[in-house]
Amino acid sequence: MTFRLPDDESEKPDLKRRDFLRSGAAVAVITLAPGVTLTAFGGSEAEAGAADAGKRWGLLIDASRCDPDCNACVTACSQENGWEDTGKPETDAQWIRKVTLKDKATGRESSLPVMCQHCEEPPCVDVCPTGASFKRADGIVLVDKHICIGCRYCMMACPYKARSFIHEPIVNQKSWAPRGKGTVESCTLCVHRVDTGRIPACVEACAATGNKAIIFGDLKDPESEISRRLAEYPSLALRADLDLNPGVRYTNL
Repeated sequence: MTFRLPDDESEKPDLKRRDFLRSGAAVAVITLAPGVTLTAFGGSEAEAGAADAGKRWGLLIDASRCDPDCNACVTACSQENGWEDTGKPETDAQWIRKVTLKDKATGRESSLPVMCQHCEEPPCVDVCPTGASFKRADGIVLVDKHICIGCRYCMMACPYKARSFIHEPIVNQKSWAPRGKGTVESCTLCVHRVDTGRIPACVEACAATGNKAIIFGDLKDPESEISRRLAEYPSLALRADLDLNPGVRYTNL
């Protein structure tokens, strides 16, 4: 198979289509509550410009410390960001979920939380036709709800099933965690907390239980706790074969 570059202007792709989708055409399907803006959490590319490119935020999850019967991280995320588990996995939000892995050969089971992996090369960003899915300079992957058209291409591209489509009207949402019917959402690493020097709600809740299974920190800082631990013992990335270099790592699986 061979490829050739366009010979004249008439054969070049229409770049204006993407610009159009990024503008008013995308707004029609979005219902954000009064007073809820994306600027509260750096949720648009413009607002995310202040993110520190010298950092890369990430998580290290120790499966050996994760109690199979504990859902503190899920509960904390739900309360912090205003989504609810209604018992309908086909339509409920999936910002974070607990999964159980079983070794077929030995029968050993591991329980662990799975969320957006905040990939260095995020497939969700690659396939988004409007630019609504984007990665901040500090590695946090977000969705700009103002230009998300709900096409769900990102959901199909995500190998971790970490994104959800909002089917129902949104009520009582948090001003710092904008959501909107007809848009896609996922874990934001509690960016509104991170930008004010705090840690994600899931990390805080896990520490409060005494399990301390989740560590948050700057992957680019060799002196950070997360970097020191990654240097001390083996860890792995989910679907490492895809070469996405996720910002979430797991150990003791």
